Amino acid sequence: MTAPAKGLSIIVPVYNSEQSLPLLVESLVNTLSEIDQPYEIVLIDDGSKDGSWSVIRALAQQQPSLQAITLMRNYGQHNALLCGIRAAQYNVLVTIDDDLQHPPDQIPKLINKLNEGYDVVYGVPESQQHGLLRNLASYTTKRMLQASMGAAVARNVSAFRAFRTELRNAFANYRGAFANLDVLLTWGTTRFAAVVVRHDVRRIGKSNYTMTKLIVHAVNMITGYSVRPLQLASYLGFGFTLFGIGVLIYVVGRYILTGGSVPGFPFLASIIAIFSGVQLFVLGIMGEYLARMYFRQMDQPVYLVREHINSHEPDE
Repeated sequence: MTAPAKGLSIIVPVYNSEQSLPLLVESLVNTLSEIDQPYEIVLIDDGSKDGSWSVIRALAQQQPSLQAITLMRNYGQHNALLCGIRAAQYNVLVTIDDDLQHPPDQIPKLINKLNEGYDVVYGVPESQQHGLLRNLASYTTKRMLQASMGAAVARNVSAFRAFRTELRNAFANYRGAFANLDVLLTWGTTRFAAVVVRHDVRRIGKSNYTMTKLIVHAVNMITGYSVRPLQLASYLGFGFTLFGIGVLIYVVGRYILTGGSVPGFPFLASIIAIFSGVQLFVLGIMGEYLARMYFRQMDQPVYLVREHINSHEPDE
């Protein structure tokens, strides 16, 4: 694989953001023009339902440093990011959301920290500009991510990140339908860092991430990249086996000591309900992993590109 040229590639997954895109690109160009490096902006339309692709095409005609990609359908943010990362032409990548909550003028902070010898740097917001439920869901997702990544930096994971392009070689052949960039980055390095950045209030539109989507994403992530749920199932099975043995000892001991059995149908029904619930829970976990194996066997594509506009050639 040819080594990428020296410069910055800004990767922006886009979904239903036709109003914010011109402002975002203008702000990116203003910031990147002040950095003494070649740059490109890669916009990936992830099956938007509004006029985002038309806006991206128009911006590509105005900005020669812009790559424009549209996917066949909506594949999800991390799948779209993977598409943009593979299309990037420079040796440092910066991922940023399309909603203007990640200020482009904070990019130099990430680059400066990266130059200290790290491979991945996250931009951690001073304060989250979300509601209570969204913040709770984000916290839960990060705890799941920490279990999957096995790294304390998972608590600082953000969609605003900078990393070295060579890391993409670690997951160049990845074809799973449930992509998670942060976990994939751990396949290539353990040198993570984080810096505090400003986080602006969303001015246009509303977030496409609901609490339900974040929870589903967390479940997909931990069952797709970790065996912790299977270990939990094993612990539960072992624990309730001990509990069952304890109940048996209690019943037999009571019979020997008092000559009578434990009275009452509710006691027996409660024990059966507990064990049945645990069995169904464990079967559900096993089913999630079987489903992942099934989807892998189907060899679904991570994404499919409908159109790719790139008139930008990197400087050597």
